[in-house]
Amino acid sequence: MKKIKFILTIFVLIIIYIYVCFVTGIPQSIVLLKGEDLKLKNLYGIEITELAKTSNNNLNISNAEISLFGKVPLKDINITTIEDIQVVPIGKIIGLKLYTNGVLIVGMSEIEDKNNTLTKPYENSDLEEGDTILKINEQEIENIDTLKEVVNKSKGDNVEITLLRNGNVVTTSIKPVETEEKEYKLGLWVKDAATGVGTMTFYEPTTKSFAVLGHGITDSDTDSLINIDSGELVTSKVISLKKGESENPGEIKGTIVNQQTIGQVAKNTQFGVYGILNNLTALNIDTSKALKVALRDEIQTGEAKILCALDDSNVAKEYAIEIEKIYKDNDYNNKSMLIRVTDEELLEKTGGIIRGLSGAPIIQNGKFIGAVTNVLVSNPEIGYAIFGDLMIKQINTVD
Repeated sequence: MKKIKFILTIFVLIIIYIYVCFVTGIPQSIVLLKGEDLKLKNLYGIEITELAKTSNNNLNISNAEISLFGKVPLKDINITTIEDIQVVPIGKIIGLKLYTNGVLIVGMSEIEDKNNTLTKPYENSDLEEGDTILKINEQEIENIDTLKEVVNKSKGDNVEITLLRNGNVVTTSIKPVETEEKEYKLGLWVKDAATGVGTMTFYEPTTKSFAVLGHGITDSDTDSLINIDSGELVTSKVISLKKGESENPGEIKGTIVNQQTIGQVAKNTQFGVYGILNNLTALNIDTSKALKVALRDEIQTGEAKILCALDDSNVAKEYAIEIEKIYKDNDYNNKSMLIRVTDEELLEKTGGIIRGLSGAPIIQNGKFIGAVTNVLVSNPEIGYAIFGDLMIKQINTVD
């Protein structure tokens, strides 16, 4: 009898665990395009009930409750439905300046102390490359200058460091080392900003939002997504183009030196970089050329076009591509479609997809369907693209 009770208890606990994991896994906020179905896995007894509904411009916001058999409340969620959204595909090269929230650790090295002895102050501190230092002794670290100032004030006393690691806040400590120049150092290589160029995907007139790249900007030293505090969108000028080859991706090189700030960056996500565009004139954006955003079910394999600029005129042109595969259930990364460049002119100029083309908008049957994101290193004619709905949802998603 005891054995049966034990087995039943374990069984009940497993069922409870399954339900808890299921409910916990449902996002607090869900964004849908008009006509898109709410896709949640079914679990016996789980019901969703709409409690209230409000409208704001082109958004319908529903407050809903998840319950067990409609009797036991489990969780409140918000479902935002975007009505008939249109965007202006851009396809022009732009520049980005990103400023981090704190300073990012990109490396570590021995330093020579005041006795000319090589030492590693970070050795027992639990600090890692890719960590972002947010505070030292409860003082916020805004940039590298602030870091140096706070470390020098320590006079070599142990300092407490608050850092961000993989989305989690971690606390550790470290003892700065005095150098022969009477400065105190941690032996860390850090950075507080990142710059680069890419292709602007679209402008959304209702919110005045822009989308760039279709993938996030990662630190080249740590390969982790840069956690930004702020940023600027600036005009850019193409200075050279390197044609891609197998195992040797090509690249559009641009400059942001002496260029104009035209917007503010709000967030850097795995699905692209987003913010508010203040100056339409600088990019000659014509809002009358706005297109509807396609649902995934409307996207087809076959012919499509990408819009991109390849020279210093920064005028975007249409080039032919082929959509070879569509991964309709992919909501977790930016590899939503497998695409192939078929346009002879583009192949002659670039060899296919090259660095800098990430974010180039894709148009099919008169609708915006997504953007170029990655190239297949082994064959630059082939690459990946992200669904347009994933990019649109980022504008209305609160981090």
